[in-house]
Amino acid sequence: MSSTPTRVGLIFGGASGEHAVSIRSAATVAGALRSGSNANRYSLHCFYIDQQGRWWGPQQADAVLAAASPATPESLPPEPQKPGFSGFPPGAQEIEIWFPVLHGPNGEDGTIQGLFSLMQVPFVGSGVLGSAVGMDKQAMKAAFAAAGLPQVPYACASSRELAANPNQLVEKLESQLGYPCFVKPANLGSSVGISKATNPETLRAGLAAAARLDPRLVIEKGVVARELECGVRGGGLQPLEASVLGEICFDADWYDYETKYSEGKSHTVIPAQVPAAIAERARSMAIQACEAVGAMGLSRVDFFYSEATGELWLNEINTLPGFTSQSMYPMLWAASGIPLENLVHELLEGAREWHQSAVQGGVEQ
Repeated sequence: MSSTPTRVGLIFGGASGEHAVSIRSAATVAGALRSGSNANRYSLHCFYIDQQGRWWGPQQADAVLAAASPATPESLPPEPQKPGFSGFPPGAQEIEIWFPVLHGPNGEDGTIQGLFSLMQVPFVGSGVLGSAVGMDKQAMKAAFAAAGLPQVPYACASSRELAANPNQLVEKLESQLGYPCFVKPANLGSSVGISKATNPETLRAGLAAAARLDPRLVIEKGVVARELECGVRGGGLQPLEASVLGEICFDADWYDYETKYSEGKSHTVIPAQVPAAIAERARSMAIQACEAVGAMGLSRVDFFYSEATGELWLNEINTLPGFTSQSMYPMLWAASGIPLENLVHELLEGAREWHQSAVQGGVEQ
């Protein structure tokens, strides 16, 4: 490797309901890239996407990281006024490899991955296809079903269907799934917009709330189960590798946004205390899940495990998992013998190797 540090662009924030979580994740990744051997390997340059989708350079990005909270309109220059991407801030086109730390729409769904692909610059994580399929729960579940992976019973719906005849939709879901069930927007993460329905009134309200966030909806049958998670890394030129399992334990009725991101509301157990056969099956299924949607680089795969029956269901995949102090992905790899500093370095190296191979071989990322 050249003695000249590689210029890494850490991009975070985004026009997403998970904007604040992204800032916390980015602070963790930035710290890891500025620590130990990484401080000599990499020259880190941070870029911030505000809640209107506008891109800002290192001056504003570093200020947001220091404040650990989203930028206010008063803290940003008055230009540009137009929302959305309107060009690169200074320094962005000199970046040699991008590390997106973006959660949710406009960052985890293949959009920014498409931009990086057009720029022909390597980036950490899945490409356009894996990101898009992994983000949309309807497409993700269809891919899992096609691969023969076990899932809890679910149904898909749309905001158009809800608007046309809400009572008919509620009756259909009652017949297919019963209560309790969970209503989810198809394209949001971090439990944003998810609600638990226990009767027709809460189901109707949950559908309406989710439809305000996304026209595509997923409804899942509620099961009595433990929540297990597995980290996956690799893909491309590297074999996919699964971490040890972790378990999310919480006292709330279910693992909602507040429980997920509030101190003391939940805790993790790593490694998860499950039979060895269940752990091995979950790790194998995690790799199969990544293959089913075309994910690579880094992913976290979530499961439901019924102790009573021994059943293991695939819940979902997250192709840009969190890196906050409470996030499972870096903790799973630390417990598997790969500390955070090494993990981010290996993710960058894997992205660079895959990009070089893709360019030489004409492979589409």
